Amino acid sequence: METFHHLSVLPDEVISLLAPRPGGIYLDGTLGGGGHAGLILEHCTPGGTLVGMDQDREALQATGQRLAGFGSAAQLVHGNFGDLERHLDRLGISGLDGFLLDLGVSSHQLDSGGRGFSFQQNAPLDMRMDTSSGVTAADLINDLPEHELERIIRDYGEERWAKRIAAFIVKARQAAPVETTFQLVDIIKGAVPKAKWDERIHPATRTFQAVRIAVNRELENLEQGLRAALDRLKPNGRGVVISFHSLEDRIVKHIFREYAAGCICPRNFPVCACNNKPRLRVLTNKPVLAAQQELEVNPRSRSAKLRAVEKL
Repeated sequence: METFHHLSVLPDEVISLLAPRPGGIYLDGTLGGGGHAGLILEHCTPGGTLVGMDQDREALQATGQRLAGFGSAAQLVHGNFGDLERHLDRLGISGLDGFLLDLGVSSHQLDSGGRGFSFQQNAPLDMRMDTSSGVTAADLINDLPEHELERIIRDYGEERWAKRIAAFIVKARQAAPVETTFQLVDIIKGAVPKAKWDERIHPATRTFQAVRIAVNRELENLEQGLRAALDRLKPNGRGVVISFHSLEDRIVKHIFREYAAGCICPRNFPVCACNNKPRLRVLTNKPVLAAQQELEVNPRSRSAKLRAVEKL
């Protein structure tokens, strides 16, 4: 197994806003390299518990070794946080004092040669976080209708050239299956006019992001898992979410606003008829961003946005 490495973003801000305390029960729904989990465990022990969940078995194995010193206080679970209700029920955990979701793809996954996440290394088009199940990127690229490929690339990648890229993919796969990252990169480069390439990012960046999101059902799992985690929070419990692109941040912001809203009756109603009460308090009116010092050490933190709430 390759060495699992990942620089956790906004570590001080996570601990400050999550405010873990001894004896508390906390969830890290995206365990990754365990950097955040280790910090949470340092603050919630003795007497506390950290449930660390990840769908990447390599991450779990490596991070389990890293957190072994905390003993039974660290309970690691193989699974997607979209299914966290089922996993918490199995562990007999009905309430949480806090949770963290770090939605970034780890440095290990991006840099690993065989997973297909990166357009900078040639590898099979896989992109699954959990390599034991589900469809691969190659399955989607070679099997989906052109209009569905266009929708995924446009909606999940916010790619202006989605229509041309989808058309070029379909034309290429008619000659031979698209099976590797470099094959897909070449198709994208051919589809996007060179004069329109953005100097700041690789022309394949948005399409690779879109395909990865679709393969792992990231947005669906985010909404389902975030709502479940908020419902499990105890009074005064806190939730922290770190997102890395606008689609994720938009979902987090809207769900937080929904749970923080009071009366939702039309303004012309003389009295409240909905009986809707705020369920949480938003702690971050604007997303927290990485400071310059962190950016210099970890450039991937540049796109990180942290939002936090407290259960009423």
